[in-house]
Amino acid sequence: MLPTSSPQIHQNGSLSARDAARHTAGAKRYKYLRRLLHFRQMDFEFAIWQMLYLFTSPQKVYRNFHYRKQTKDQWARDDPAFLVLLSIWLCVSTVGFGLVLDMGFVETLKLLLWVVFIDCIGVGLLISTLMWFVTNKYLMKHRSRDYDVEWGYAFDVHLNAFYPLLVILHFLQLFFINYIVVTSSDWFLGYFVGNTLWLIAIGYYIYITFLGYSALPFLKNTVVLLYPFALLGLLYVLSISLGWNFTKGLCWFYKHRVQ
Repeated sequence: MLPTSSPQIHQNGSLSARDAARHTAGAKRYKYLRRLLHFRQMDFEFAIWQMLYLFTSPQKVYRNFHYRKQTKDQWARDDPAFLVLLSIWLCVSTVGFGLVLDMGFVETLKLLLWVVFIDCIGVGLLISTLMWFVTNKYLMKHRSRDYDVEWGYAFDVHLNAFYPLLVILHFLQLFFINYIVVTSSDWFLGYFVGNTLWLIAIGYYIYITFLGYSALPFLKNTVVLLYPFALLGLLYVLSISLGWNFTKGLCWFYKHRVQ
């Protein structure tokens, strides 16, 4: 483990003024945004490692969050490299969607802006804030000023869970779009393949979200975050039985919201 300097603590148990200021949310946010402007300070190799393990062994990713808490006294990432790579994935895959759906330049640009600012940032802020509120209010073992779920960590959990979903639905699915939507959209095999990809993608999101909050030792009953799997399974069976094609609906939605 890397050596780290421990914060100075007064006899009454409080942090010194300098250490308290350094650990405030505002100070952490300023440090994060400042590093966002300096690419040479970002560890892209480590961010790529995290992206690979989010598919194969997401538990290892959250072990690193434990290590960061021990060495830097925060759960949330202090390096924006993961966010930068995720943004690149989002832009490239969205442009790919525009090409596959035969959109023009202006339509593809509109789709890109919508996906980045609404689907990713807007929905991400909403989900992160909701999970931050729920976990702090209902899942804490003991209410204390010393322990709480950082909003930044809640946002990181969302980004971790969102990445596999993005790759599956916005990248891998592109290779099957023509078959799922055009050739066999109303055939069983067509919506079976499409809906199965949705099942896997959303399943990843739920599971990685659960791992993120179960990794925090001061939370309880985090297993409730796995309950949406029951609804997901029911919806999947219902969609196959009724012939719903989620991918076809997504393509229709993308086309009509950029017109």
